Amino acid sequence: MPIDSAPCKFCGSNQHSLEHAQERMYGLGGQFTYQVCKSCQSVQLVNIPEDLSPFYPADYYSFVPLHRSGGRTKFLKKLRMSVFLTTGLSSIAPMYGYWLRKVHPGFSGRIADVGCGNGQLLYELHCAGYRDLHGFDPYMDQSITLEKGLTLWKKRLEDSELNFDLIMLHHAFEHMEDPSTILKACRDKLSPGGILLIRCPVTDSAIWQEKRTTWVQLDAPRHLIIPSVRGLADLGSRLGFELGEVEFDSSEFQFWGTALYEKGVSLRFAKIFEHFTPEQLASWKEKALRYNQEGKGDQACFYLRRPVRS
Repeated sequence: MPIDSAPCKFCGSNQHSLEHAQERMYGLGGQFTYQVCKSCQSVQLVNIPEDLSPFYPADYYSFVPLHRSGGRTKFLKKLRMSVFLTTGLSSIAPMYGYWLRKVHPGFSGRIADVGCGNGQLLYELHCAGYRDLHGFDPYMDQSITLEKGLTLWKKRLEDSELNFDLIMLHHAFEHMEDPSTILKACRDKLSPGGILLIRCPVTDSAIWQEKRTTWVQLDAPRHLIIPSVRGLADLGSRLGFELGEVEFDSSEFQFWGTALYEKGVSLRFAKIFEHFTPEQLASWKEKALRYNQEGKGDQACFYLRRPVRS
């Protein structure tokens, strides 16, 4: 079947190479073709399935039930957040939010999480004291208010009537087909001076350069786009954002996940301690930290700001 190429969705270049990948997380196989831009090195899926639902089964990680906290735990989470934001102590940083101190809009700031899944991240922020939280996911069953000041909306961000001080996309950006459309929507929904936080895989990673289609975060066909740092930074600039910082935050998952795929083992049923020793995992953890420092980890956090005056 012929493959129709298209300009790079990040820089517009028509020069590219092709990589052929399989679905590996669940062992579904198939063949999916990615276009690799020769200019900015960003990646995009060429043959997007008309129906992606078979690749998001009920046990996909974002569909797991919400885990709620009791009153005492909520109090401790709120206390921890207050101390963390005041002191910056890494030893008490919430495991989900090392980035939070850099983007903290105040506890009354309006925050959106695009591609929120079950809303767990927003729930944790609510426990920590934030009081104007909104999740957006058009694929959820229905809109729901989880707590006072925390609503998950069954719609797209661009369909909301609200504006936000902080918009977050945590490993949702790469699941979206058109990066320009989502960046424009985020820009339009940000208040002047507001921050857009994007965390996603990046093709600057050494593991992608070395392993190509067995790289665990290629994740065919769920990941429709994967930018390079340059690709996303340049596109954001053209669409009116100011890039404040890019912070690599990859983990040892890039190594053990890829190693499983090289063994022909899917993630769905894998028990990593049956395949790797504690020493191997510890070594990969150290390697991930080093790669982050060297700017070649396999995922990064982008801090983009809408200018006060545009």
